[in-house]
Amino acid sequence: MHIEKKIGAVVMRRASQWRMMVGMMLALLLCVAGLGSLGVSTANAAEDTAASTENVAAVKGKTFKVATDTTFAPFEFRDSSGQMVGIDMDMLRAIAKDQGFTVEIQSLGFNAALQALSSGQADGVIAGMSITDERKAVYDFSDPYFQSGVQMAIAKNNDEIKGYEDLKGKTVVAKTGAEGEAFAKKNAKKYGYTVKSVDQSATMYEMVKSGNAAAVVDDYPVLAYGIAQGNGLKTVTPKVPGASYGFAVNKGQNEDLMAAFNTGLAHLKETGEYDKILAKYLGEDSTSSAASNANASSTKKSFIDLAADSFPALMTGLKNTLLITAISFVIALVLGIVLGLMRVSPNPVLAWIARVYVAIFRGTPILVWAFFFYFGIPQLIGHSINIWVAGALTLSLNSGAYLVEIVRGAIESVNKGQMEGARSLGLNYGQAMRKVILPQAVKIGTPAIINQLVIMLKDSSLLLAIGFGELLYQAQQIYAANFRVTETLLMVGVIYFVAITLLTWLANIVDRRMNKR
Repeated sequence: MHIEKKIGAVVMRRASQWRMMVGMMLALLLCVAGLGSLGVSTANAAEDTAASTENVAAVKGKTFKVATDTTFAPFEFRDSSGQMVGIDMDMLRAIAKDQGFTVEIQSLGFNAALQALSSGQADGVIAGMSITDERKAVYDFSDPYFQSGVQMAIAKNNDEIKGYEDLKGKTVVAKTGAEGEAFAKKNAKKYGYTVKSVDQSATMYEMVKSGNAAAVVDDYPVLAYGIAQGNGLKTVTPKVPGASYGFAVNKGQNEDLMAAFNTGLAHLKETGEYDKILAKYLGEDSTSSAASNANASSTKKSFIDLAADSFPALMTGLKNTLLITAISFVIALVLGIVLGLMRVSPNPVLAWIARVYVAIFRGTPILVWAFFFYFGIPQLIGHSINIWVAGALTLSLNSGAYLVEIVRGAIESVNKGQMEGARSLGLNYGQAMRKVILPQAVKIGTPAIINQLVIMLKDSSLLLAIGFGELLYQAQQIYAANFRVTETLLMVGVIYFVAITLLTWLANIVDRRMNKR
């Protein structure tokens, strides 16, 4: 019995020792695992810090061209001083400052911005661009920076439409390429309405107010901002959650810029700067819903105040319009004279070259050439083209084709007996043209040339499609922010009328002095 007790005590002691050893081993393993985990975490943090430092180093001091929309308040629009502002613009500049690079903003339409990115004219696009699977196949997107959604709005005085079910047989307008367009088209058959797409938010709202469309479907923060600015609409449906907005670059390109953007965006969110930017344009409740601020309205300025605020930007646009017209007209006039002489030349090859030129540029729309010169050629030559060069080429080559025919018509209007008489006096063809025919042709063709100058001045407004800052482009920037479309376009019409009247008056004075009868 005594022996059994001793044996039991020894066994208990051994078991206790084993338990202590096992416990110590488990504790040691847990400690090692913890240290390993801490080491991995520390290593990951170190890697993230190193990656962030690499991103900053890769983009530091560089300048990147970033294309954006022209009229997508509150994400991008121009203030009264002409500065590009908005959620996207403020956020992009803050990220650039945080990461040590600079940005050159290219204010284009949404579709033109994507064209600029694809053609290499821009390094990236930020334009309230929804991240979709289709776009992911072409572009690389940043981390989402805004959760979007769509809403429907109608005219403020419209009490008939309460929801989508009341749209049967009616027209709904949406912005080309935007999330609202995709939503509207997806539900068109279900509710029996027709979708019409346009390029600008301000144009959509005007169509609804004028009765050309029953409703508009647009991104909810854009609608909320427009209503707050007094655009004459009201929302009648709740927000439908949608895709997120992201910054985009061409697939597989500008990886350093994309990484820097993501790092900078994370820093803005950590410091609270991101929320401040949203609150600046959407109100204090912006992080949850911009629609809650839709009923707020700003004081509407008088027409005089609007004109005073708009004057600097409109004068900048007028200066650019007159300058691009003058440059293009000189080039076009040289082309018109040279090719016009070729057109009536007895040499069939020269005449054929002139005919082909006229056929090509008179037979194609001017906008096609604007897009080709600014977006197409860079893809062919691998080098960007200055927008002034693209604009001058577009206007001069198009107008040159018409001036060729004006010159040809003026020369052929001179009596054929004049040439025969000059040749009979011993002058050769060149001398006869220079001393006899052309002086008379100038008198005949000058009124038509002046008319072509006026047409060129008006055609310069088409360059707004590629983001050239002419007069109508500046007007778009103004009414995109304040939604005073009618008043702004009235001012633009008056400026065009005055400019064309003065230009015609000066041209007629030159005509009278050159061609004294």
